[in-house]
Amino acid sequence: MLFNISYTTLNFICFVFVTMLVYFLFPARKYKWTVLLAASVFFYAVAGYKYAFFILFTSLTTYLIALWIERVAAHSKKLLKEKKKEWDRDQKKRYKNKIKIQKRLIMTLALLINFGILAFLKYYGFFAGSLNDMLGSFGVSFSIPTLKLFLPLGISFYTFQSMGYIVDVYREKTEAQRNPFKLLLFVSFFPQIIQGPISIYDQLAHQLFEPHDFDFTRMKHGMELILWGFFKKLVIADRAYILIGAVEKDYAKFGGTTLTFTILLYALQLYADFSGGIDISRGVAQIFGIDMIDNFKRPYFSKSINEYWRRWHISLGGWLKNYLFYPVAMSNVFINAGKKMKNTRFGKTAAGAHVAKVLPTSVASLIVFLVVGVWHGADWKYVAFGVWNGVIIMVSILLQPLFDGAVDKLRISRKNPFFVGFQIFRTLLVVLVGYVFDVAPSFGEGMRTLSLFFTGQDFSKGMEEIGKLGLTVPDYIIILAGAVIILIASIIQERHLDTDIRTMLDRKPFMLRFLLLYLGIMTVVIFGIYGSGYNAADFVYMQF
Repeated sequence: MLFNISYTTLNFICFVFVTMLVYFLFPARKYKWTVLLAASVFFYAVAGYKYAFFILFTSLTTYLIALWIERVAAHSKKLLKEKKKEWDRDQKKRYKNKIKIQKRLIMTLALLINFGILAFLKYYGFFAGSLNDMLGSFGVSFSIPTLKLFLPLGISFYTFQSMGYIVDVYREKTEAQRNPFKLLLFVSFFPQIIQGPISIYDQLAHQLFEPHDFDFTRMKHGMELILWGFFKKLVIADRAYILIGAVEKDYAKFGGTTLTFTILLYALQLYADFSGGIDISRGVAQIFGIDMIDNFKRPYFSKSINEYWRRWHISLGGWLKNYLFYPVAMSNVFINAGKKMKNTRFGKTAAGAHVAKVLPTSVASLIVFLVVGVWHGADWKYVAFGVWNGVIIMVSILLQPLFDGAVDKLRISRKNPFFVGFQIFRTLLVVLVGYVFDVAPSFGEGMRTLSLFFTGQDFSKGMEEIGKLGLTVPDYIIILAGAVIILIASIIQERHLDTDIRTMLDRKPFMLRFLLLYLGIMTVVIFGIYGSGYNAADFVYMQF
């Protein structure tokens, strides 16, 4: 990095301000998008100039292959029109199948090239090390060489976004972009490059290319969202990370009480860090008149693990649903397996019919969450994270009739606040088990942590350990107060799903709005973790 331009620095604030001035004062309305392109290229060049080749290569291959797919499709339609009277139905069908296979091969080429680069850079060391360990256990002296590889900034995000565009062009849902610089802007748009959200071309692209005039309300709402993101990140997440980072440095020496507290604190820190970063991203985009999709919808209020993943990292979930889950679940292999099971003796029972019906969905969910686990990192602990979530979701789908039947027999109202609270608490426990594999340095340490939850609790020793991990009593008070503020804001938003808090604030008296804004700024300035001698923690999802 040439100089620090991360989201929570004064450099980034100045960069956004200058970009905003140039964008809204740019005389050629039709080409305002070039300002965003120049800003995005500059941002990436400054933040990750050593790795710029990779994002440029992805953009170029995406651009060329999308045009290739569209050209094949256009040529085939033209030929079918010309041969309409000459070819019979079977000839047309054979030709359409041939073109479909050709388009699929071209699309596969793009996926293999770009996901291949991602997989090699991110997972080569993991697979080489695992294979060497396995060979060593069998007494084989040969070992695969390990390489010191780097991970380009935002590679997972821009790769997924680019390949989603390729698939949409293949499906003829989206027209191929003929301007390579516009496609580069879609791939590299600076507010989302660090940690998303992963945008869909049809949702974002037209907003990037359309000229936007200055709008005071949009700028105000964007700045309020940025301030909210700064509060989450600097006041809560970076403060909480002081303790979490201290535990991670010497993880094996801590007992069950300390690790239990660390996992609970991590749940708050992760949410504040990731959602805070997304708030900053969306706020910056909104200043320029661009609405990026929301990535969070109060996930800790979820009543099931399935609902949790619909509320957490929504853009990744949407990508996986559209481009992995549906193709797997609707594939002939899974559909035929379900039909075969339905025709068996077991399949003719009520339970068997349900299993046959949801088998494609449940197995596809497990596959998706294996991918989610591996996407989070190249380590067996992340595989365990994915398997845990996938198995819980698969089992919940398969056993849903039993759960529903039990609730009905016990005559429990699904709107009963105590039952809803139980569902939320149960889901949070499942989520926290998954978080263990995020925090633990290895799969083995993760399993040890789970056992310590039940066998290693020592409150007095834990309090002594926690007191030496870098946080003071005032720090804990600030974290707790911040968590309460997030909780109150989340409850308000849950009760007013048709609008957002910023719009609600617009209806309040000016003095109240001014006071809240002033308090927000002062809270970040006074209680934020930053300044001389402090190295702000990177956003958690930057590593992905």
